[in-house]
Amino acid sequence: MTSTKKNVRAIAMDLLVTIEKNQSYSNLLLNSTIEKNELSPVDVGLLTELTYGTLQRRMALDFFLKPFVKDNKKLANWIHHLLRLTLYQMVYLDRIPDRAAIYEAVEIAKERGHKGIASLVNGVLRSIQREGLPSLKEVSDPNERLALETSHPEWLVTRWVNQFGYDKTKEMCEINLTAPMQTARVNLTKISRDECIALLEEDGFQIEKSPVIPEAIRSLKGNLASTIAFNYGMFTIQDESSMLAAYALGAKQDEFVLDACAAPGGKSTHIAEKMNNTGEVISVDLHQHKVRLINDNAKRLGLGNIKTSVSDSRHLQEKFKVESFDRILLDAPCSGLGVMRRKPDMKYTKTENDIERLSRVQQDLLTSVTPLLKKGGILVYSTCTVDKQENQNTVETFLQNNPEFEADLSFKDRMPEAIQPFITGFDLQIFPQDFGSDGFYIATLRKRV
Repeated sequence: MTSTKKNVRAIAMDLLVTIEKNQSYSNLLLNSTIEKNELSPVDVGLLTELTYGTLQRRMALDFFLKPFVKDNKKLANWIHHLLRLTLYQMVYLDRIPDRAAIYEAVEIAKERGHKGIASLVNGVLRSIQREGLPSLKEVSDPNERLALETSHPEWLVTRWVNQFGYDKTKEMCEINLTAPMQTARVNLTKISRDECIALLEEDGFQIEKSPVIPEAIRSLKGNLASTIAFNYGMFTIQDESSMLAAYALGAKQDEFVLDACAAPGGKSTHIAEKMNNTGEVISVDLHQHKVRLINDNAKRLGLGNIKTSVSDSRHLQEKFKVESFDRILLDAPCSGLGVMRRKPDMKYTKTENDIERLSRVQQDLLTSVTPLLKKGGILVYSTCTVDKQENQNTVETFLQNNPEFEADLSFKDRMPEAIQPFITGFDLQIFPQDFGSDGFYIATLRKRV
């Protein structure tokens, strides 16, 4: 083993400690760590695998470790993370020999602690190697067993089983353990999809056309954000599910459109592109630094029809006249349960109380922005979560309380052909296992004339 590989494991351990201590988003912290340490592409791959993999499998790893770690509450936090990190390599990574993973763990323990800790780490890992892992089959309750097998909190598994059934929940939990594919939306105001693919393939990328979204591509290898084509505004990094919001909205040229919770601007820029850089998209977000991201994206893409505003969308009636917008998109703040593949740490910090609190925020936002919509106008409500309380229940409650709105059954006709078979009414719940995209919800409503 080279010293570089050892450093990568030590860096991964530090990352895991920081993520848990500060409840930092793993994806943001990982990116900044990669930049700071100037890692080679090979080491970036290993660091990403070790960090995300250990996070993804944390509950299963703790179940396996429990019989071998006595008085674990007395152990320093970094030792827990080192044991998890090493066991992850032993259980889930075929290409790393157990002896190499254990050797590196002992070396890190010596450097970080002392000989006694190194001896403890070595003893635990050698015992596991010798005696084997406890079996998850010993857990009799199916929900509890699924929660441990896939490292999802039991409350969430039980909630999903009650809402969607055991089989669909199992599929969702299992796909949440896999790495998401990088997808991008080609900026058709600048370049065609075929031309964009040709450019990227010249740079050595392996690209395939999205089977779901006509202007989307999938990167099978390489980071698209590092390309010259990205810098020149040829495309936007965006998940395929998220791209469906602009289709659902169906904005036409020269219309006046509101994107009420817009940062970082993926949906706003998609709407602006679909309007062929005409009309006006008002992109609103609560935070100045996030609005800067929208402006940066619009500038990079060459879109002059986006105007931004740092505002609380619950008070937009102070800025805009009633019934002034042709269409409104509310991509509401949500629990984010549909994007756990990208942010695996979030599943350990979310609670049912968060869902209760967010569903109230979602109702407040809907109630606040809808007076701004013209009669006959379209309202799209979307989230990146998989939960009926935040999705279907929120929309049903809104419709009950706002009789001037009705379900928009023309929604299906605006959607890409590949999606249409999944639509039976005015809304759509996408599960991560449906297309390999994020979990996402869309509902379309029309203001009665």
